Amino acid sequence: MAPTCAFNLQTCARKNILQLIPYRCARDDYKDNGSNILLDANENAYGPSLPFDGLDESEAGTGYDCTHLNRYPDPHQEGLKRLFCNHRNKNPTKPLTPANLFLGVGSDEAIDAIIRCFCIPGKDKILICPPTYGMYSISAQVNDVQVVKEPLDLISGEFKLRPEAINKRLSGDPTIKLVYICSPGNPTAGTVDPAAVRKVLAHPTWNGVIVVDEAYIDFAPEGSSLAPWVVDYPNLVVMQTLSKAFGLAGIRLGAAFTAPEIAQLLNNLKAPYSISSTTSSIAMAALSPTGLAVKKENMRRLLAQRDRLLSELPKLPGIGRFLGGFDSNFLLVEILDKDAVPDSAVAKRVYEELAEEHGVIVRYRGGEPGCTGCLRITVGTEAEVGKLLEKLREVLKAVWRERGGREGV
Repeated sequence: MAPTCAFNLQTCARKNILQLIPYRCARDDYKDNGSNILLDANENAYGPSLPFDGLDESEAGTGYDCTHLNRYPDPHQEGLKRLFCNHRNKNPTKPLTPANLFLGVGSDEAIDAIIRCFCIPGKDKILICPPTYGMYSISAQVNDVQVVKEPLDLISGEFKLRPEAINKRLSGDPTIKLVYICSPGNPTAGTVDPAAVRKVLAHPTWNGVIVVDEAYIDFAPEGSSLAPWVVDYPNLVVMQTLSKAFGLAGIRLGAAFTAPEIAQLLNNLKAPYSISSTTSSIAMAALSPTGLAVKKENMRRLLAQRDRLLSELPKLPGIGRFLGGFDSNFLLVEILDKDAVPDSAVAKRVYEELAEEHGVIVRYRGGEPGCTGCLRITVGTEAEVGKLLEKLREVLKAVWRERGGREGV
């Protein structure tokens, strides 16, 4: 049972959002039964303008049915939401339902929608925990919302959440409306301790919303997701995506699990048809038993390559510690100078050489708090990991020679 908290949706959310009457169409009142004559939405009744007959998906070569693209997609996506819930349900007595879901164009739409729902421009703030995902700050700036930073633990290299420090900030500043927590972290790759999140949720006086971004949660140990918690906590939002473990970055679909009251507000303020029919059909296939089996096998292969990187990278002279955790499809690793000290200038040079000379693109993270000298390396296929290891050895050797480092690297 969740503890009593000070959250009050009626005073936390913006008044104009609480009063918003969502866009409605005739199909909200009269569902399409497949035989209705649809003359309500000014669609083109003669079908999509595509360079094939469009009657058979195999002829089109698209992999999905294109015959109904002249019709607007279902604005509510009940079937897709039900599959998301089934995938995350862990508590049979308090199951997640479609009423707990907001679907958006990737997690980025949810990040932005939550800010617009709760933060008054020029007045309210969000709190983030660097190093973390950059879109929280970008969305805040776009919405004229100030960003308060309470860093993760930067001393140990484990990047743990500091709930006591966060709660102190929340106690001292009631204009902080949202706390964004990334778990597993980006770029830190570690799953946040659920007990730490619970401590922030238990704040006795703060009237705001905790947002846990679980974009990489499927790479963490089974049962790590906090999505089932939203049935108990009225001020918790848990964001997820099909971009990472499901390998569907191209369809841009994200989900936010939360209390029905918050989900309703988020759905009220979004564009009515933001999830396309093609996105929905592909997502439903991915969340089907067959799709989940494919995901499981792909993850098995990917995690084998992650283990390979964990084993082989430390054998390269010039590679330092792995920072953060190991619960994602990337690793955060230090690049060392000639004195075996993490060095951001060296890491930047290695990053540039890999990309410009060898076409191997990783991510430089040396400018982030606690990430001195770090590169973030995404786990690739067996061939891609092999090329990375080969070219990284070459680049480290060249960069160290260039900077007067020891021979034989």
